[in-house]
Amino acid sequence: MTYRYPCEILAFVVSPKHAYFGRPKDGPAGEVETLTPGAVEIIADKGIRGDRFFGVRAHTEAAVTFLALEAWTAAAGDVDPVLARRNIVVRGVELDPLRGREFGLDTGVGPIRFRGGRPAHPCSWMDTVAGEGVRKALIGRGGLRAQPLTSGTLHVGPATIITDVEIDATRAADQVKRAQPR
Repeated sequence: MTYRYPCEILAFVVSPKHAYFGRPKDGPAGEVETLTPGAVEIIADKGIRGDRFFGVRAHTEAAVTFLALEAWTAAAGDVDPVLARRNIVVRGVELDPLRGREFGLDTGVGPIRFRGGRPAHPCSWMDTVAGEGVRKALIGRGGLRAQPLTSGTLHVGPATIITDVEIDATRAADQVKRAQPR
């Protein structure tokens, strides 16, 4: 059975370099450009063109990260979700049921297929960039890593999630307790 759910892409976050690695006490990597374009080009098995994870073999199955705005808001309040550095910020999507599943995302020019992977766990940098306690509040709702299976372009704005599993937008902020896909 195929389900189609309306949602919204609020932002894309693309950064050609890592900004936060190592220990927060050592500080960020310096000036690292972070782009928030109105559209992104997704390349199958590589990720988002121009992003730091594009074509990195170790990240093939996690080349694109999704973040539900509802989860971010529950954890960080009104802090800008771009600070989480997840690639695709969505509203109206319960991400957890997509782990281990194929799903499509369509912004009107045809769906791009993804395979949901492991959770995008928050790192200790979240407390530094978004506020004390945000890392802990994001545990179990820090986002979803995914592998792009097809290529195409996504645009900010209204979108549709196409999946074979039921999702519930009212649970987009819920904290998930298990670590593995269903």
